[in-house]
Amino acid sequence: MSNSRPSTSNSFAPTSGGTGLRFGYGTNGLTNHRLADALRILADLGYAGVALTLDHAHLDPFAHDVARRVATVARLLDRLGLSLVVETGARYLLDPWHKHVPTLLDDDPARRLGYLRRAVAIGSDLGAEAVSFWAGARPRGVAPSAAWNRLTAGCAQVVEWAQTAGVTLGFEPEPGMLVADIAGWRRLHDALDCPPGFGITLDIGHCRCLETSSVPECVAAVAGHLVNVQIDDMRRGVHDHLPFGTGEIDFPPVLRALVEADYQGLVAVELPRHSHAAPTLTAESIAFLRAAEEAARKESDDQIG
Repeated sequence: MSNSRPSTSNSFAPTSGGTGLRFGYGTNGLTNHRLADALRILADLGYAGVALTLDHAHLDPFAHDVARRVATVARLLDRLGLSLVVETGARYLLDPWHKHVPTLLDDDPARRLGYLRRAVAIGSDLGAEAVSFWAGARPRGVAPSAAWNRLTAGCAQVVEWAQTAGVTLGFEPEPGMLVADIAGWRRLHDALDCPPGFGITLDIGHCRCLETSSVPECVAAVAGHLVNVQIDDMRRGVHDHLPFGTGEIDFPPVLRALVEADYQGLVAVELPRHSHAAPTLTAESIAFLRAAEEAARKESDDQIG
């Protein structure tokens, strides 16, 4: 399966694609659909790719026949012309009683490390543009310094696996986790000695939720390290992924910032609590993004004129 990315420029091309951005949709917002059905819906609606969360609902990385399943997904992605990023935010895959546990910060992170190692291997097999992961919340009773040491040790292992496999990593700052914001990502990046292929996954909603800079300023600040973008609406101080138009984000300037950053990866809709309305929201989301894209293009043309 080809993993080539179309070229974009720092200006708005007068084509049907508007800015040239490539929109995707996260499968964590399609958990009530079979994976094959979900991928066909996205292709039919004109999405360029998918952010695939490795989970029991779709592609279980611990299934006994995972190699066969991965090969089947690879063929379907190729047939539908969909690009891919791999996400690792499955809620109860590793522990049926506790969400997202264990993390790299727990006393025994072996299951998390095993999950991430499999994610890297699957990402390589599927030609993923990036494999995305995060830190996790600091467990009670674990000192901040100890949690940080555990995180850097775990990330160093994941970086080694990814470099061997030729896979790009996107580390996501997540509100409420040990690495919650862009400054935390920079600290981690430096602590790992700035490894090549260790980029940032930027959730647009998170920028509105907790960063002090504007969302377009956040995009510009990490432009050189941006390998994966999740997009959703959000309100200041509230970590709740919202459908477009129901939060506080002005999206045309955000899309313009992504173009000016020469970002060429997927911009994938992140609505993990809205699977019940997936047929509606997948259609509405791409329509909204295309309209915002066109508004951004017109604004750019007006400024040039």
